[in-house]
Amino acid sequence: MRKIGFDNDQYVRLQSERIRQRISKFGGKLYLEFGGKLFDDYHASRVLPGFQPDSKIRMLMEMKAESEIIVAISADDIERNKRRGDLGITYDMEALRLIDAFRACGLYVGGVCITHCREQGAVSQFQKRLEALNVPVYRHYLIPDYPANLPLIVSPDGFGRDEFIETTRPLVIVTAPGPGSGKMATCLSQLYHHHQRGERAGYAKFETFPIWNLPLNHPVNLAYEAATADLDDVNMIDPFHLEAYGEKAVNYNRDVEIFPVLSAILTRILGESPYKSPTDMGVNMAGYCLCDDEACREASGQEILRRWYHTACEVRKGMASQNALMKLELLMNRLGVTCEDRPPVVPALKKAELNGDKPAMAMELPDGRIVTGKTSSLLGACSACILNALKALAGIPDDVLLLSPEILRPLQHLKVEHLGNKNPRLHVNEALIALAVCAVSDPVASQAMEALNDLAGSEAHATVILARADENTLSKLHINLTCEPKYETHKLYHG
Repeated sequence: MRKIGFDNDQYVRLQSERIRQRISKFGGKLYLEFGGKLFDDYHASRVLPGFQPDSKIRMLMEMKAESEIIVAISADDIERNKRRGDLGITYDMEALRLIDAFRACGLYVGGVCITHCREQGAVSQFQKRLEALNVPVYRHYLIPDYPANLPLIVSPDGFGRDEFIETTRPLVIVTAPGPGSGKMATCLSQLYHHHQRGERAGYAKFETFPIWNLPLNHPVNLAYEAATADLDDVNMIDPFHLEAYGEKAVNYNRDVEIFPVLSAILTRILGESPYKSPTDMGVNMAGYCLCDDEACREASGQEILRRWYHTACEVRKGMASQNALMKLELLMNRLGVTCEDRPPVVPALKKAELNGDKPAMAMELPDGRIVTGKTSSLLGACSACILNALKALAGIPDDVLLLSPEILRPLQHLKVEHLGNKNPRLHVNEALIALAVCAVSDPVASQAMEALNDLAGSEAHATVILARADENTLSKLHINLTCEPKYETHKLYHG
């Protein structure tokens, strides 16, 4: 069974308390820059076993009456139709999705702030759409030489040009569809306007990683470096914190590099900076909630292996650099982990070897059992493995067929003869639809369907890069997938 290494209830309680303390420090008004994902933080749940993916939202729900949310989005991202890699939707659509998600939780959304505004036509169209939906919109403008030109930034021609965002609650969460959206500048602009009005307000930052009060080389922090291997982010000891307090704290290079400028901006706005280090700005309490350090170390090593496989596949597709892969290999060497340490890897490779090197897949279930699946004339390896996993979880004998050939062959005929597919074998989503149909009249199939939710948290490994349809279905089932960085065929196009 998966060991729990993180006390989620304690985290929600401590985090709420720390944010309330920070609100009080600034006289009852705090702009909190939220980094990372507010919803579905699966990276945190993988490296901190016990951390719930919706923990940040649960924490905000504790403060629902005190909070409002501003979604910041860059005009440049709107103009160039920038997309979220995981969801495949543009940032402007992601902003709408976030608003819907917040409202569904009962959280108040105060509006959308469009940053870096110039005269982009797409921005006006997006603003009209939001206003037609009764979402307040505010424009913040591009400041030349930001963040270097301090006299211009903190002046009527800098932050002073920005439209003031009317907020009514003590805690203002500033979030965004993705990085580079201008969250920090939005917060600082608001501080400038409050100060011009003679009102007190403060700024703080909330990011889960790196965890400032864990050692620099703790596997949890190294796993964060693995997650950002394609960027120039590196963890480092916060030199400002060390100088001010004589204590080591972990931060990352971008926050350390920008801190002198940020401190100077805060000094110009408030008269003095309330912070002596970038670590001071943070409110993250995750480091106080580890209840089994060894479990978190082990989980983080597994995350680095997952990241290595993902990046190796992206390199194979021509979508990532060899440097990112080398960085991950260095992290693996520092922790002393190899690909064979990922439980489903060796069983998958052995299954493929026994099946004439045809694609195969292995899966470690949440209870530690390993199941496998191989490619056949009817099913892909991924589909076979999922069906075998459902049988194992539901206590169905291995020799029982969940889907008979009589049911599968008409589906193959539909795929190939009518829908134009080249591959007759069923993908996972197709196999599950067939299983759902069978479950209407077959008690065994119904029993297998009931076990679907128990797949969550399983670890799967395929001996070839899977089709996007299979990857998407496993993601929806919350199965952590890795693949060998090779294709099943030598074709140039892999749909």
